[in-house]
Amino acid sequence: MTQENRPLEEYFIGDPEHEAPRPEFRLRRFLPNFLTLCALSSGLLAIQKAINGQFDLAVLLITFSAIVDTLDGALARLLRATSKFGAELDSLSDFLSFGVAPAFVMYLWTLDQAGPVGWIAVLIFAICSALRLARFNAMSEIDPRPEWAHKFFMGVPAPAGAGLILLPLIVQLQFPVLSGYPMLTPLIGLWVILIAALMVSKLPTLSSKMIKIPARSTVPLLAAAGLFLAALVHAPWLMLMLMGIAYASSIPVGFQKYATLKRHHTAPVTVDQPQTFD
Repeated sequence: MTQENRPLEEYFIGDPEHEAPRPEFRLRRFLPNFLTLCALSSGLLAIQKAINGQFDLAVLLITFSAIVDTLDGALARLLRATSKFGAELDSLSDFLSFGVAPAFVMYLWTLDQAGPVGWIAVLIFAICSALRLARFNAMSEIDPRPEWAHKFFMGVPAPAGAGLILLPLIVQLQFPVLSGYPMLTPLIGLWVILIAALMVSKLPTLSSKMIKIPARSTVPLLAAAGLFLAALVHAPWLMLMLMGIAYASSIPVGFQKYATLKRHHTAPVTVDQPQTFD
């Protein structure tokens, strides 16, 4: 039997010379996805700690998920290991860690005492988180905005939204005396709904793409990062509270900067007309 007349099955069954090459294990593709799974596991563990009443550990685990979520994307770009599979896995992890986990932590902490408002707030936040991530995935392929607008997020990102709805719990952990005011529970439910609305809004918010670090500032920046981590370890609730307040304060700043850039890029160009003399 000639090579041309061989059955097609022989090329795939019992023919080692023509078997399809097996995919190789590459560490650079494994590490980013492994970090994503660590973030997902941390979000699940946060729900378990909240069920057991350990709300401080739940907040720390969600914070850990946010840190790892930042690292996995940066590592994938650094190793040139970005893939469609990794992007989809990251979105599923973000939905659980920043959409479901913080909402359930807040519900188990105090929103279960707010009646229908508490559970409605949990549902709205989880739904808005899913909608935001779906919109982000769609815009990552085709972004209709002009080039200068790509430096802004559209709405509040999922990790930042999770941190903002946890802010009342973080404040209570920093100031335990505030735990004796149950009348604030409905207001916390409204706060969660407000953050959910900001997540799916088209409000421009600041992005890390706007940060440009000169090479000469690398060492001072690393020293500042070390001090920040030390402060986060020794005074976590104070640092997380300040971070939440700082980000909330940056929202109007981002909107103002976006409006300024929009006026600059949409302003009509005036062309000087040559002077004529009669």
